[in-house]
Amino acid sequence: MKKIVFITGATSGIGLGCARKFAENGDKVIITGRNEQRLTEIKKELEAKGAKVLTLAFDVRDREKAKQYMENLPEEWCEIDVLVNNAGLALGLEPEYQGDLDEWETMIDTNIKGLLTMTRLVVPGMVERNRGHIINIGSVAGDAAYAGGNVYCATKAAVKALTDGLRIDVANTAIRVTNLKPGLVETNFSNIRFHGDNERAANLYKGIKPLTGDDIADVAVYAANAPEHVQIAEVLILATHQASGSVIVRK
Repeated sequence: MKKIVFITGATSGIGLGCARKFAENGDKVIITGRNEQRLTEIKKELEAKGAKVLTLAFDVRDREKAKQYMENLPEEWCEIDVLVNNAGLALGLEPEYQGDLDEWETMIDTNIKGLLTMTRLVVPGMVERNRGHIINIGSVAGDAAYAGGNVYCATKAAVKALTDGLRIDVANTAIRVTNLKPGLVETNFSNIRFHGDNERAANLYKGIKPLTGDDIADVAVYAANAPEHVQIAEVLILATHQASGSVIVRK
């Protein structure tokens, strides 16, 4: 049975990979993000391959706008089967005592509050229908802090706790809950973290073949299509020469 898949932060990286992979799987995809032009481009790309796509341009930090969109979904798109809470970012690598308060707030509002907003808006319908799947994109950074990671690591630790808590809350239903924890993934993630310093971002991936957004999307599609009695609760996905969030062997 093909599904309706709702993906936040779908304009690049893991979110874009998920949009493409679920569309290739024959699923209908709802893609969201802040860049309306980019969403339109992705919609055209996927529809050219036969996919059905709905775009919603909003920032997950904007609770009222998110609520407005969700309350006014076209009827054929209302019964969301899979929610991929992907929208997230890291900003800066300063020591905690030198961090930027505004950057901290952006990370917390996006990585934690945005995830909670979408969960609160989408999951009640899943509970009512007694079916559905929530896939939260966490991180190896949620397992242990690394130098300069402080607040970002804390937000991803929160994603793990919120995912585990939700899985407990819906254990009496047929809903499944998954936490995907990528390691080093080459996307625009580092460009954003380093405020557009492309050279600094590129150095992060030197000497190692990192994961791609498509690699993580493959795992998301697998989890969503496992037999109904199988719940892929948590998956840690690392590049071959990465052992943890802080141990990377470069050659």
